[in-house]
Amino acid sequence: MIRPLLLILALNAALPAVAQPDGEVVDPGLRKALIEAVNSADSFDNRFDAEVWLLDMSTRLAPFLPDADKRLPLLRAVHREANRADLQPELVLALIQVESLFRRFAISSAGARGLMQIMPFWVDEIGRPDDNLFDVDTNLRYGCTILRYYLDMADGNLTEALARYNGSYGQYWYPARVHTALSKRWYRR
Repeated sequence: MIRPLLLILALNAALPAVAQPDGEVVDPGLRKALIEAVNSADSFDNRFDAEVWLLDMSTRLAPFLPDADKRLPLLRAVHREANRADLQPELVLALIQVESLFRRFAISSAGARGLMQIMPFWVDEIGRPDDNLFDVDTNLRYGCTILRYYLDMADGNLTEALARYNGSYGQYWYPARVHTALSKRWYRR
């Protein structure tokens, strides 16, 4: 089983860039980076699922984060933390798009930090003042945990959970933005 898979991957790595059904060309360097990324893709059921999801989401993320060397680790981290919190990774990507446009060092006018725009009072509130909210893994851990909590609190009502996450409970402009990003860019094909 392993040998045929390795042979297929080796043959694919040797092939030139190919056009996908939607007309986009897959860069051979990206293919190589994906192979390396999926080898340590710990939140996927299998390597094939990892390769398919990472390639698909990497293509969608490219307009926001052109560097594939930054995209793939971010996508792996999002997938890992979303799964840990029992969230759809695509939902987390949509939320990040709305919150920070994938800017790791974003700071809102209210002082929220990082990709998922976590309020800094949380680090003191939970007794971890040394946590760095600009660290991708830390930020995703906080953000996914907070969203999961609000989703449970709302009995699965995503619109209500998103409004709570944003601090705009009772209003629908923020959840509408996340739903739009989810349906237009991050939906599953």
